[in-house]
Amino acid sequence: MRKILFFVAISIFLAASVYAAQSTIKIAEGSACMGDDKSRKQTETAAMADAKRIAIESVQTYVSSSTEVKNFELQKDIISAYANATVKVIEDMEKGWYKDTAQGDCYKVKIKTEVIPDEKAMKKLPDTALDDPSLPLTVKVWSDKETYREGDKIKIYLKGNKPFFATVIYRDVVKKDLQLLPNPYRQDNYFQGGVTYAIPSGTDKFELEVNPPFGEESIMIYASVAELGDLNLKQEGGVYAVKTKPRDIGIKTRSIKIKDVSPGNAQKPAEFSEGAVIVKTKK
Repeated sequence: MRKILFFVAISIFLAASVYAAQSTIKIAEGSACMGDDKSRKQTETAAMADAKRIAIESVQTYVSSSTEVKNFELQKDIISAYANATVKVIEDMEKGWYKDTAQGDCYKVKIKTEVIPDEKAMKKLPDTALDDPSLPLTVKVWSDKETYREGDKIKIYLKGNKPFFATVIYRDVVKKDLQLLPNPYRQDNYFQGGVTYAIPSGTDKFELEVNPPFGEESIMIYASVAELGDLNLKQEGGVYAVKTKPRDIGIKTRSIKIKDVSPGNAQKPAEFSEGAVIVKTKK
């Protein structure tokens, strides 16, 4: 069994394990026409704004209909958080000009977006809300104890409030990224909600052993109700070395593989959750 010689010691364990950033991935289309009052550039900007508006409204509707909680105030707070959401464009899927018989020159876009609820509002939710499967996807990541010393072996745990796919990344003191899950011997990265899972466990062929160099490092989890985008990987023993640039990992995992739905129905948004534990070690 290969050992991965690295440490984990939680210095902000409680805060990191309780809150995870949430968002929703949504494909949206928007359009605008020049008319007599817009330039081509203004029309393109208006079409993009239209697509972002539609993305927010669609996610609001989805969250409102899927958040079936008995606590009315809690439901109200969540919907309010999404009402004040921001939108990031993950991918420009289609764009171009076309002729409309009634309005003339028009421009349309199709984009993959990430709709991010108001972070301050989401952080105010009670801890008990994080275990409610009727709420937007939330995943937690934590370790078995707060402090590790040289030679200790570490257990990492993860849990979601509903079924999810996950990618777990470890970033060491020299900023090297290793993908712990899925790995060459444990390809299944689908987890049931309400269940606590351990890393390493099962068919994993690595151990997490505390060794120098010491310093601040992190464990990150990217999760979604849909399959996550792929990273550029190279096998390194029982895990994968991540070749994707660190700044691109978040974007690549958000390249959610949203499945097509039946004709005539809107494409279902994909809930996304990201969590991290900043860690330390000492000799």
